[in-house]
Amino acid sequence: MRPTHRPRRRATATGALLAAAALLTVGVQAGTAVAQPDGAPAAPVAGKADPGALPRTLSPAQRAALLRDADATKAETAGELGLGAQEKLVVRDVTQDVDGTTHTRYERTYQGLPVLGGDLVVAETKAGTTQSVSKASKSTLTNVSTEADVAAPVAEKQALSAAVAEGSKKTEAERAPRKVVWMAQGSPTLAYETVVGGLQHDGTPNELHVVTDAATGKKLYQWQAVKNGVGNTQYSGQVTLGSTASGSTYNLTDGGRGNHRTYNLNRGTSGTGTLFSNSTDTWGNGLPANLETAGADAAYGAAETWDYFKNVHGRTGIRGDGVGAYSRVHYSSGYVNAFWQDSCFCMTYGDGSGNTRPLTSIDVAAHEMSHGVTANTAGLIYSGESGGLNEATSDIFAAAVEFYADNPNDPGDYLVGEKININGNGTPLRYMDQPSKDGASKDYWYSGIGGVDVHYSSGPANHFFYLLSEGSGAKTVNGVSYNSPTSDGLPVTGIGREKAEQIWFKALATKFTSTTNYAAARTGTLAVAGELYGTTSAEYTAVQNAWAGIAVGPRPGGGGTGQAFESTTSIAIPDNGAAITSPLVVSGVTGNAPSTLQVDVNITHTWRGDLVVDLVGPSGTSYRLKASSSGDSADDVIETYYVNASSEVANGTWTLKVQDVASQDTGRLNSFKLTF
Repeated sequence: MRPTHRPRRRATATGALLAAAALLTVGVQAGTAVAQPDGAPAAPVAGKADPGALPRTLSPAQRAALLRDADATKAETAGELGLGAQEKLVVRDVTQDVDGTTHTRYERTYQGLPVLGGDLVVAETKAGTTQSVSKASKSTLTNVSTEADVAAPVAEKQALSAAVAEGSKKTEAERAPRKVVWMAQGSPTLAYETVVGGLQHDGTPNELHVVTDAATGKKLYQWQAVKNGVGNTQYSGQVTLGSTASGSTYNLTDGGRGNHRTYNLNRGTSGTGTLFSNSTDTWGNGLPANLETAGADAAYGAAETWDYFKNVHGRTGIRGDGVGAYSRVHYSSGYVNAFWQDSCFCMTYGDGSGNTRPLTSIDVAAHEMSHGVTANTAGLIYSGESGGLNEATSDIFAAAVEFYADNPNDPGDYLVGEKININGNGTPLRYMDQPSKDGASKDYWYSGIGGVDVHYSSGPANHFFYLLSEGSGAKTVNGVSYNSPTSDGLPVTGIGREKAEQIWFKALATKFTSTTNYAAARTGTLAVAGELYGTTSAEYTAVQNAWAGIAVGPRPGGGGTGQAFESTTSIAIPDNGAAITSPLVVSGVTGNAPSTLQVDVNITHTWRGDLVVDLVGPSGTSYRLKASSSGDSADDVIETYYVNASSEVANGTWTLKVQDVASQDTGRLNSFKLTF
């Protein structure tokens, strides 16, 4: 059956379409999400997912047809969205719900240059009506000069210096800098993107993307394109593998799963290695000394992951196009890691300490392949809060695939790396029910979490998924004991792993963008929960509670009075680095502040501001709302922050403190509001 082909809706005026998009847009923004209602259309049956809102399984031909339709109408779509004459859309991905709703993901160009952070997702009903638009950036792309003021070699030098600072063993740039428009943080600016190769400090290949300002050479941002992950070793027992016969020889090519191939690097670090082949269709003997064993584990994990995404989420292959990736095992010697690379569309596995524990089990394969799914859907930048969400997404689907595989030798759990013994004491590498048990991961969101290594800033999202699936408190699942706390000490009732998986996947595929952070992830998952179950459902409430349980957003009803206090005094932000303060007197609130206090801040400021924003409570305790890693748009946009200030007495003087630490530009603090 071919997908529904339909002409785009042309009768609606552009202004009306934009108004509808603005009202229905999910708040997936750069930086902190804009405060928006949690509302979404109600589902008809309580407790059950609306079948029409679930993803539809598309054959490669059906997907290709939808992509052709989107490509043929992309100019009209750009006009309907109000994009400028110099902007063009590039179709990147498409998914479709059972009810015919189509979610098309676009990249953007400006005067022919790639726009980093310009990606967006348009949801369109079967009738051709635009339902919602999710954008990676809140800024308007206008009046950007594409003439560089600094030669590309200056940007390249800055990028190489940054790579050395990051511990690269080799500093030669594998690709020349490319001119781009950087839009992922605040107002758009002309920049260079340089990809630095070589090796990272632990031997992992390096693909460090460094973005430098074309006018000043200043480093604006960087992220690592090689995604690392760890998991179990060779504990899957005897399994069935997909292989291909050629004459009297077999090889590890899975013809039933997009011709996924498994190669032996034989301790090398480059190329594809040698495709595993054998005179029989039996691979390995369960022992690491037999090099086929790791190949069999990797091939099995890849097959289970392929089946999971296809059978559970209707996605055939990492890109949804029916094409398999490939796996490389026996990377380097004693390499204790595994990684995904977008550039080769492949997973690579080391052999672990002493080359005796290959990192090739079910959850490792699922973790790495899920990085590929993320790259081909939301494209979450592998740095800051979006990087933590990227890493958490791989952990979430690693757990999901492990449960899906239902292998008695490696039963599903909410632990990461419980069998490889990297710590040397038999403990897991990561815990989803209480991430801090590993000694480094974070249980709850806080304003500075974007500065933490992505493997540890993933903790709150992993914790959210566990709470949404199983709930808080002590319980045993598949023989493993868990005891999950919450940031506010209040309980969370889980909705079951299967529902949690559907919510996270659909949010990833249709709501999240490259710059999605924790607050925006909350907004996106709530929108999906509303689509699947309705906004009055237990599932919707559970999503709210699970986010509140990791200090992202309030509980339903807030747990507070709902009283709001607002300061509308406009104060200039000086360009000399001095801080300004704006006081607000709160009175009439009973007791302490609620566990989650909502702060809405409106600032007009230019992009190079590098602002630090703090809220100071009546006790004098300072709560960091915004670090100096990004500036603000020149637009008046209300940014919403959530603060856990339950130890504060609510009544008294609360002060907002704003400082331009870069001392470059001026702006104004227009207003701020506290909601208890």
